[in-house]
Amino acid sequence: MVSSTSSPFLPSPTQTLFVPGDRPLELRVRGQKVRGAAVPLVLHFHGGAFVSGDLDSGACLAELLAGSGAVVASLAYPLAPTHKFPEAVEAGYTALEWLHKQRTRLAGTGAPLFVAGEEAGGNLAAAVALMVRDRAHPALAGQILVSPMLDPWNATASLRETLGPTTCCKWIDGWREYLRGPMDAEHPYAVPAHAQRLAGLPPTLILAGGDDPMRDEALAYADRLHEAGIAVTRILLPAKTGWPDSLAEPLAGEVPACAAQAHEHLRSFFQAAGPPAD
Repeated sequence: MVSSTSSPFLPSPTQTLFVPGDRPLELRVRGQKVRGAAVPLVLHFHGGAFVSGDLDSGACLAELLAGSGAVVASLAYPLAPTHKFPEAVEAGYTALEWLHKQRTRLAGTGAPLFVAGEEAGGNLAAAVALMVRDRAHPALAGQILVSPMLDPWNATASLRETLGPTTCCKWIDGWREYLRGPMDAEHPYAVPAHAQRLAGLPPTLILAGGDDPMRDEALAYADRLHEAGIAVTRILLPAKTGWPDSLAEPLAGEVPACAAQAHEHLRSFFQAAGPPAD
């Protein structure tokens, strides 16, 4: 792997690409190809509780990934409620297949392919990883889930700590808008936390914050991956992250400690992941 020597907190050059099809998908690409080498190529999904968010609101994690030595393609996936499950997941898989075909041009010959996402985007990244396993293509070198939104039951202690006596929130509302009905809550591509079979997934990095409402579901998924024999790195950052909301804010001014720590874990994960077998 080739790592970047530039500051991870300076905006990376961007370009806009479109995945061809009946409904072209927009990708915003950050990072730079390195001459004579292959760098990680990451398909990134922004947050927004399935119903909001865009390529601008996803810039924080995308910049951290690019600053960690990757070429990052952020996807403007279709949003609920207009586009319910499984449209965003299928769009993600389509984009990943296209990136795999373009990886030599974008990131170098044999560039390892990753999926990554924050909050609802973490759900989509996990779902696409499951889909890749089931369809046996393209090969993934890893998945990166940051404060992932994985469980619609919303009964964890970390979420209750955030909500207090409130019985409704944007994440509960987001799940209601995203799922077509109760049966979708049993589908592993809709709710990866409930997937019965996790074997065969790629190495995984899961990042959560101590004050993160998604903390418990993220760590529970890490435990399940470990039990399934998946190489998983679970990182719980110090309490004051403001995740997942702060992940929708651009990195500007004084860089928070959690961003610097996340950057180091991302670099280590990319360096440790070997190229996937084609």
